[in-house]
Amino acid sequence: MRTRRYLLTLLLTAGLFAQAEGLDQLNNKDAASGLKEALTQAATVAVGQLGKADGFLGNSEVKIPLPDGLRKAEKLLRTLGQGERADELVTSMNRAAEKAVQEAKPVLVDSIKKMSWQDAKGILAGGETAATDYFRRTTSEAISARFKPIVEKATAKVKLAEKYNAYAGQAAQLGLIKREDANLDNYVTQRTLDGLFLMIAKEEKSIRADPMGQASKLLRKVFGVL
Repeated sequence: MRTRRYLLTLLLTAGLFAQAEGLDQLNNKDAASGLKEALTQAATVAVGQLGKADGFLGNSEVKIPLPDGLRKAEKLLRTLGQGERADELVTSMNRAAEKAVQEAKPVLVDSIKKMSWQDAKGILAGGETAATDYFRRTTSEAISARFKPIVEKATAKVKLAEKYNAYAGQAAQLGLIKREDANLDNYVTQRTLDGLFLMIAKEEKSIRADPMGQASKLLRKVFGVL
């Protein structure tokens, strides 16, 4: 048992040493530039995928469903002839998300520009979603502030809040949801944000997993040593 533990410790130490040695092979300028290029690519791909028709609605990974309370009530409400209203509500929520998510890119790019070398080193040596975690930490508040007015405008334009209130009101009458527990615009804004970071994380994992498959020579150089 001790021998196995010793070997495991040795392997882990060797792995960490190899990673540190790999980072040392890069100068600060190359490492920072490569990382920023990777982050810009991840952000661009994520926003591009989500900010188009059916970017949310047609993607089961990020599609915004009815809020939990209404989903519990959905089956019963459909038996009351409200199925079409529920479907329309889901479509409208996802269309609002597709429009709002386009506002994220300038905030993400600004965060990349402001990144410190300490942040960069932490991301390069971090886990498979370290960059996404950095984005979430540094941009969530600013992106939400940009999303919210667009979501509110989109929901108002199609009278989504009105439809939601009517739908939620029926659920409340049945004792299945508390109307005061749901704020539709906040819900859509948060789910849009969650979908964005999910797609950024997927792109980040892809870059880390296959650096040699990336088009940029600098990306291959930086992530190829990790």
